[in-house]
Amino acid sequence: MKTGYFNKIAAFGFATALSFFMAGTASAAFECKNKQTSMAKPSGFPSRALTMIVPYGPAGGSGQIAAAMAEAVTGHSGVSINRDHKPGGSGTVGMTAYMSAPADGYTVLEHIDDASSAHALDSSRPNPAVDLIPLVISQVTFSQIYIRTNETRYNDWQSYVKWVKAQNGKSTIANVSKEGSMERVTMKFITEAAGLKIQQISFDKGAPRYGSLLGGQVDALFEQPGDVRKFLDAGKFKPILTIFNERPSVFADVPSHREMGMTFEPLLRFRGFYVHANAPADRVKWLQWAFQRGYCQDSYQKFNESKFMTVIDSYRDTAGARELIRGSIAQYRDVYKAMGLDVK
Repeated sequence: MKTGYFNKIAAFGFATALSFFMAGTASAAFECKNKQTSMAKPSGFPSRALTMIVPYGPAGGSGQIAAAMAEAVTGHSGVSINRDHKPGGSGTVGMTAYMSAPADGYTVLEHIDDASSAHALDSSRPNPAVDLIPLVISQVTFSQIYIRTNETRYNDWQSYVKWVKAQNGKSTIANVSKEGSMERVTMKFITEAAGLKIQQISFDKGAPRYGSLLGGQVDALFEQPGDVRKFLDAGKFKPILTIFNERPSVFADVPSHREMGMTFEPLLRFRGFYVHANAPADRVKWLQWAFQRGYCQDSYQKFNESKFMTVIDSYRDTAGARELIRGSIAQYRDVYKAMGLDVK
């Protein structure tokens, strides 16, 4: 990593680096209050079930949000949605499959910020703000580092750091596999700032990633709180570090990376739903209504609340999503250049 790297990242400033995460084009409450409750189908579209391609497994965060949004959209529109999980390559397998599907509006895509970071590193990859039309961004969240609650070797961030340093590079943490992803980049931030050597054990699917910590195959886990909510509620996992500039009230007893002396700006996870940019305009308009109204459904609101997705304003309509994506791409490009990566 280049000398002065963290100084470059810190120079973004909290207000600059996160402003596009913290506010959409309109508040979710206002949008939901004023969103029309019904919309006529354009020329009978859709006349059959939609297909939702999900580039990750069913047990992780993407699988959970895909199921919740599909339920919400079907609940208010009566249109069924079949979910097609295509994990692999940290989202690239699913994205490739989606871009090969007919652009007729019958196939939609769930994706995360990996699509933005992939384009930031290689502009030949699909740009989710240009090659796709964001229907809605419905989750924005922060990450944490977790350990087992019954762990006896360490019980908080300070004791974990002390233990890791004594292992001479043999400690392990479960993470996603894709280099350049939000998770991998953030772990580089952390290990460089804290002077740690940690082996990152790669998992593309959520279930084996969580199981590796639960079963003791790894020493820690990098993840977002909503994705491991059931393990938190069951008292199996506990967070020891929050990667955010302040302590969220729901994790008031967990220190932020800032408090632990790390000055980098946090990269956040966001998830949303898309349709191909070449889909017929009238069908796109109906899908925008269906998915944005889906966000407003009680079932989806309860889901987001259960996943800590109300700590940060999670709602973005199409215009707000494009702003978020473009800002994210620019941020990742600056990060990658500062890291000395070959940005194409």
